[in-house]
Amino acid sequence: MSTDAVELLERAIGYTRGTLLAASTTDLTLPTPCSEWNLGELLEHMSDGLDAFTEASTGLIGPYPIPVSEPTPVGVLFDKACALLGAWTSPAAVVVRLGDRGLAGDTVLHTAALEIAVHGWDVARSTRRTTPIPDGLAADLLLPAYALVDASDRGSRFAPCVTVGDGSTAATRLLGFLGRDDAITGVSGGPIRPGRRTPFG
Repeated sequence: MSTDAVELLERAIGYTRGTLLAASTTDLTLPTPCSEWNLGELLEHMSDGLDAFTEASTGLIGPYPIPVSEPTPVGVLFDKACALLGAWTSPAAVVVRLGDRGLAGDTVLHTAALEIAVHGWDVARSTRRTTPIPDGLAADLLLPAYALVDASDRGSRFAPCVTVGDGSTAATRLLGFLGRDDAITGVSGGPIRPGRRTPFG
């Protein structure tokens, strides 16, 4: 995998660590832009994603384990994010097996960075914080997003694209492509609830 892909992951983690701070003292029943999840369920999903991406560094993603019924504490998410970055900073798999599919390590890292950053924005919106995705990070995530999300994902993992203006920032364009509207002040609409361990598929 490339140094650039690891660096993109590090930037995404840095952004989301900041948004998660508010979640440690917030009502976990608050709604999120993921219309079927509350904040606690989103944190649980983020925890599973961090585990899956860390596991991918070994070259193989296994079946989804028995779900945890309680939200993951924010401190545990911080620890898992550090473990994820460390796993890919050390020598890691060039190809990752997921069932009968083989994915390039860079593709896995781009997917991880995209999911971590956008769910960080989801947390910020849920906790009513104005913490936009940094425009440079969003710009670097646009091409991976276009490559990873297609029409078959709409209605299952993502809501339809949100139309944005021609002069919109990279962050607004990224969120709009992923079915999120950063212009609204409340929490409504947004992406469909994704399935378990579906970042790769």
